[in-house]
Amino acid sequence: MNKICIGDCILNYRKERGLTQGEFGKLLGVSAFAVSKWEREICYPDIFLLPDISHILGVSIDEMMGNERPGVGK
Repeated sequence: MNKICIGDCILNYRKERGLTQGEFGKLLGVSAFAVSKWEREICYPDIFLLPDISHILGVSIDEMMGNERPGVGK
């Protein structure tokens, strides 16, 4: 089973998009502190936020969950 590295994904793609934690959080309706906790993998975002996070970052949910090839089992 793959390790979920959603925190690293959020951090890297957020920075690539030139967004601060505060800006990213505002787009999602959460605090910068929440984004910080996700990126440090203290906790994970609510499952209902994944589609919005995916859309903002321009990556699939599969990619965020550590699956390199969406739709293909490992």
